[in-house]
Amino acid sequence: MSRRVPVVLAVGALVAAMAAGCGSVVDGAAKGEAAGRPAGDFGPGAGAVPAGLEAFYTQTPQWESCEGYSTDGMPLASSLECAEITVPVDYADPTGDTAKIAISRSQATGPKIGSVLVNPGGPGASGLAMATDGAGTALGDRFDVIGFDPRGIGASTPQVRCLTPAETDAQRADPGVDMSPEGIARIEAKNADYARRCAERTGAEFLEHVGTREVVRDMDVIRSVLGDEKLSYLGYSYGTRLGSSYAETFPANVRAMVLDGALDPNQDQVQEVVLQAAGFQKAFDAFAADCAQSDDCPLGTDPSRFSARFKELLDPLVDKPADTTDPRGLGYRDAITGVQQALYSQNLWGMLRGGLSSLADGHGDTLLQLADTYEGRQEDGSYSNIEDVFNAVRCVDDPPVTDRAEAGAADTEFRRAAPFLDDGRGTGNAPLDTCAFWPVPSSGSPHTIDAPGLPHLVVISTTEDPATPYQAGVELAKQLGASLITYRGTQHTVAMSGVSCVDDPVVEYLTELTEPQPDLTC
Repeated sequence: MSRRVPVVLAVGALVAAMAAGCGSVVDGAAKGEAAGRPAGDFGPGAGAVPAGLEAFYTQTPQWESCEGYSTDGMPLASSLECAEITVPVDYADPTGDTAKIAISRSQATGPKIGSVLVNPGGPGASGLAMATDGAGTALGDRFDVIGFDPRGIGASTPQVRCLTPAETDAQRADPGVDMSPEGIARIEAKNADYARRCAERTGAEFLEHVGTREVVRDMDVIRSVLGDEKLSYLGYSYGTRLGSSYAETFPANVRAMVLDGALDPNQDQVQEVVLQAAGFQKAFDAFAADCAQSDDCPLGTDPSRFSARFKELLDPLVDKPADTTDPRGLGYRDAITGVQQALYSQNLWGMLRGGLSSLADGHGDTLLQLADTYEGRQEDGSYSNIEDVFNAVRCVDDPPVTDRAEAGAADTEFRRAAPFLDDGRGTGNAPLDTCAFWPVPSSGSPHTIDAPGLPHLVVISTTEDPATPYQAGVELAKQLGASLITYRGTQHTVAMSGVSCVDDPVVEYLTELTEPQPDLTC
């Protein structure tokens, strides 16, 4: 699965798309920073146990086979071990209900420094498979690499669940592009119904405590039960929000952090999504230019016509889905999702080109496959809960947009930022998204990070990252006083993917605490 981030899938209202669960794109990034201003360091010194939480901080993981832990259809590596740890649902009430956090481990193969915790982003992506990151490198030699499913996600329990598989299929089939007063009212009714189902099927109390504010507390419990006085962490995309929030909450407990594909904690939700839309436009333009080098490119060879040709291929799907081997067909929303999934990495450009060529011939199988991958749909028609968690976390992490004028202005800005995703149905108005109807209050807001006393950290930002634009990494590095590694490329995140000019300084930093050279660019 790609490293996800909250991305609106375009089309229709920015807020409506995000609300319906189609508003994120493939690995799930962009929300505003973690949960509000954290309460600060919870202990007097490194590794301190917060009062009243001793039973959680001193538990011993019972490691076992990872069989049965995978929830996304991909078996976990047989070399991994898994365990569950117990955390309070509400840290203000540690004697109340508890949750189980699933963790995975790849043991160090050499002299061990400690553990390094890894998160792939989302919010909503399972992190258990990430424990294999660093295999064959000094990272895997010197650290136990630890993956985890944050609360509510994957193998952690209870799970956030809002829709049944059939309801999710139906939601994906609805293009949601009608911006007339009647269309907006219909979309808002669906968004409110989605929020109601989430509360009924997951429980309002757990929904209130499923956000970043609580996950960073869980991360500190994980650190303690693994026997580490301080946390070493590698986070991607939304995982950078977890990292920066942890740094604010537990500054004395930070040993080292690498944050790749960063979110700017000081941007509000509308700013972030519009900038992300612009990032996807750049990625589309780069893909189209590459495609146009071949005479049979489905977008043609005239750069001034790339976006228009793209819309000629996809717009008819609003009224009539393309044929697929699967009886669902390829609708407009899924086509957009599939395209954006492929824009996350140049490795998928060939598949995208083939998918658009097939669509030109009336067949939608390839784009549907890409959309299914993003949405977490399994071969048997079941779903991981990645989209439900995405919505649940974003709705508690940031204040909702409740002003319809603001929603309409945001939709207009989104269309301007990403013309290839503008379906031409904008009216200047837009529905309120799911979060406006969420049954529990938000627990955070955009803010500048304030975490005095942190050790030196590392931020990585890719120049043409479609999901987490480059400047967000620049801003996060400034706020943290961190080193910035700039990678020139068109993809979402890069660390530990085989790019030596990035991987080498990252591994040296995590193992030896050696700062990368200033202004490192490659």
